[in-house]
Amino acid sequence: MTPPPPVLLLDVDGVLNAVRNDLPEGWQRGRFNGYVLSWDPSVVARLRAMHESDRVELQWLTTWTQLADRLLAEPLGLPRGLRTHGRDVLPTGFGGSLGGVAGWWKLTAARSVAEAEPDRRIVWIDDDLADQAQDTSEWIAAHGQVLVVAPDYSTGLTHAELDRIESWLADAG
Repeated sequence: MTPPPPVLLLDVDGVLNAVRNDLPEGWQRGRFNGYVLSWDPSVVARLRAMHESDRVELQWLTTWTQLADRLLAEPLGLPRGLRTHGRDVLPTGFGGSLGGVAGWWKLTAARSVAEAEPDRRIVWIDDDLADQAQDTSEWIAAHGQVLVVAPDYSTGLTHAELDRIESWLADAG
């Protein structure tokens, strides 16, 4: 039996949605749930191709939670029905804040994914990873099967970062 592909945990804001006023050539802009999003369709197309070719299994890990699948997937160019990780993975008493206090909910979700399938590789893309380094660095250092990519929120995920991911995926070691 073929092992499942690596999981790619995907954030929206600061990753697919670049926080910028100018719209580079080829980019698209839309309003979703009252928010304006700006994205590079060529970056989204590469993510979709990676998913559809079984190079990765895209999963949402975003504050948009289920709204990412319901409102964003198709307009951005991603498939519907991707697994979504939300704040419901938090243990009792955990704060659900986005800040770096004692328990970033996205780290808790990423840990759950890693614990469920400890031999499965994980790519985690989130612009907040750099800001959350104090919370995440020890866990990431202890889990060599996890690649983290922290795009600049004003640029979003770039082709160079996707090249880095593709290279890491190609290195099965």
